[in-house]
Formats: sequence, C-alpha cells, structure tokens
Amino acid sequence: MTASPPPPPPPQSPEPFRVFVGYDPREHEAYEVCRRSLLRHATVPLDVRSIRQPDLRAAGLYRRARGPTESTEFSFTRFLTPYLAGYRGWALFVDCDFLYLADVADLLAAAAIPPSPSDSDLAVVCVKHEYQPAEATKMDGAIQTAYPRKNWSSMVLYNCAHPKNVAALTPDAVSTQTGAFLHRFAWLDDHEIGEVPFVWNFLVGHNRVDPDDPATQPKALHYTCGGPWFERYRNCEFADLWIKEAEDLRAEKEKLKALQNDHEADEEINKGN
Repeated sequence: MTASPPPPPPPQSPEPFRVFVGYDPREHEAYEVCRRSLLRHATVPLDVRSIRQPDLRAAGLYRRARGPTESTEFSFTRFLTPYLAGYRGWALFVDCDFLYLADVADLLAAAAIPPSPSDSDLAVVCVKHEYQPAEATKMDGAIQTAYPRKNWSSMVLYNCAHPKNVAALTPDAVSTQTGAFLHRFAWLDDHEIGEVPFVWNFLVGHNRVDPDDPATQPKALHYTCGGPWFERYRNCEFADLWIKEAEDLRAEKEKLKALQNDHEADEEINKGN
C-alpha cells in the first residue's frame, strides 16, 4: 500500500511591515502616541520599532558627536533604517512627532510599492516638501535650520535592498557623512526618489486643508515645530487630535495596570488558601 503524501505545510503569515520611529527621551510620550496611532489604524501587521541612539552607540553602530544643529537624538540615526532592516524589503522611517490618521497600507498603495523591491528603481519614497520655517527655534528651544529638501527625511519609505542604499547608508557613513549629503539624499539621482501626496507628511502650521478638496485632508500629521507634549505648543493646530490619542493611551495603561493589580491580588488570596 502506497503511503499518502504528507499534508502541505500551513501557509505562513506574511512578515509584518517594519516601521522605525525616531526616539528622543524628551519626547517619550510623543513616541508612544505615534506608535499607537500607527497600530490603531493599520489593516496589515506592523512591526514598530524605536531607533534609540544610546543602543546604537553601545552596539558600535553610531559614533557621531552631536552637533549644535541636531534638534533630536535621531537627526542622523534615521539613516540607519536600511541597515537595521537587514538591507531587505521595504521599511518606513518616521519621526516620533507624527500622528497617523490613516492606514499605512494606504501609504504603501499611494507609493505604488511593488510586491518585490527588486522590481522598483526607486530607492526612497517621501513627501517632497518645499518648506522654509518661519521660526528661529522649535520644540523646546532647539535651533530651527533651513536647508534644501527640508523635512523630506522626516518620513521615508526605504527600498532597503536598493544598491545605492546598501552602498551609501552604512553605519560608518551615517557616522561620518555631512548633514547635507544625508538629509538631501545626495547619494541618489532624482529619478530614484519617489513621491507621495503631502497629506502623508502634513506639516502642522504650514500645510493647509481646503474644505472643498478632500485630497487635502491630512492622513499623517507632523508636528514639526513642536506638538502638544510641549507646553509652548499645547494649543497648536490639530492639538485636540493628539491630546485625544494621548488620553486614550493613558486610559489603556490604567486599565491594564488595574487588571494586573487584580491578578496579583487573586494570586495572593490563592496562596493563603
């Protein structure tokens, strides 16, 4: 009697889409709110990770001395995204001062990301802002610098395996290359930089909503000058949306804490019986 063939292996679930969020301890709450907004709207599995400069230094992956124009700890570490993603697939980098109002899957659709990264000539996809900041400082007094392609690097879809990203965005290069080289995507030709609509990196205080044009409604708010987690910007435009997300996050934490306390109390009771 011929043995039956073994059943086929169960289908493997797709790998979560990787999102790297810049982290600065001064903006811890902003990071947590950004992360929650990403996950809450997602219809595809996400793997959301923080990029923390002390961890990179401890691992020998980053040695750059912090300069006077670096307003956050992730001013340059952001460019390690392809390396941290293993130089494979697509991955998203985003500043922590974002609030997502829409699904990352819709962002990928807007970027026309192909199933295989090798099928795309694009190395990065971003919003191509033309932005000149009006203020000399931002956030909690950090210097506001102006330069070409400002804010392009604040939210970037990286084709991590693209040969130019692999060659240019090494830990050594990110530790030594100039800010102009990195933030202006100088290692790429213009045709290798794709574009998505500005609503995916909607600059609060700069971009505007046209009530008669649904295409101008923000999908991801970027509090680039400072958000409601800083007292100075507590009443900035769209502050209510961020504050609501933060309040919901705190309520979730309180509920989880209460459940943990109840569980620990039950365990103590059971020990006494």
